[in-house]
Amino acid sequence: MKVCLAVVRGEMSTTMNAEARLRLSLDGLSVGDAFGERFFVDPALIFQQLGHRSMPPGPWRYSDDTEMALAIAQTLLECGHVDQDALARTFADRYAEEPHRGYGAGAHRILEAIAFETPWQQAARLVFDGQGSMGNGAAMRAPVVGAWCADLPLEEVAQEARRSAEVTHAHPDGQAGAIAVAVAAAWAWRSRGDLEAGRRLIEAAFEHTPPGETRDGIHKALGTPLSASITLGMERLGNGRRILSSDTVPFCLWSAARRLESFEDAMWQTVSALGDRDTTCAIVGGIVSLFGGPGCIPEDMLTQRETLNWPH
Repeated sequence: MKVCLAVVRGEMSTTMNAEARLRLSLDGLSVGDAFGERFFVDPALIFQQLGHRSMPPGPWRYSDDTEMALAIAQTLLECGHVDQDALARTFADRYAEEPHRGYGAGAHRILEAIAFETPWQQAARLVFDGQGSMGNGAAMRAPVVGAWCADLPLEEVAQEARRSAEVTHAHPDGQAGAIAVAVAAAWAWRSRGDLEAGRRLIEAAFEHTPPGETRDGIHKALGTPLSASITLGMERLGNGRRILSSDTVPFCLWSAARRLESFEDAMWQTVSALGDRDTTCAIVGGIVSLFGGPGCIPEDMLTQRETLNWPH
């Protein structure tokens, strides 16, 4: 197990600015996404690789999870906050440039509509009979919001997360997933160095998540011991198989809380639950990297991930 020495020794710098935190979380999210994606690409090797922790062959291509997080990061750097009109344009522009990143059917419909100048407020309601999506797509990109806003009160983190979600997820529970993940990411940054922070991370997310199925699932996560098996955890909390916020986010918070001190351990335990494994690993990676800080992501994982389409 690789433990982040900066955490153990209490040497984590407190001077990282919002951009540095954002880039750190984006690395964790994208490595997690690309790592998890490999277990879809080569399913015959899943149990062999999981049993021996045999790294999948590279390069690791990232999915729409990372692509949409990149759009949020770009908007935050350009605007300083979640400007929803700018974010909608950036989502659509990046989608048009690379539409084959694994977007779901609902995302295709929404982003194509925005690209053809449908206002995002209308486009986000084109799915599920006008209710909007309650899927995990807003949550998967939310760690970067928490990273950027980590110095703000958690109420403000939650507000920015909701704004980032509303552009594509009109349903309140789709927004709730983004809020929970962003708050957890901000909390992970604030708690770095505290190896007892796991349960409090879930509590912080629960406190700021609005009522609904996702919050109910987070409540179940609070009642699931961090020492429980991954099998029990996914049976109680889900593993993203239904692609919903409510069956993805509670498990991700619980999985991150179990292994905040080790990015590599967090990835292996999360992917072992299978389900929507690129998204669960992306969410967990974006959170755990903030707790661990620079150097926490193993170099052999970073170098396997394809180069981000992102200004360096």
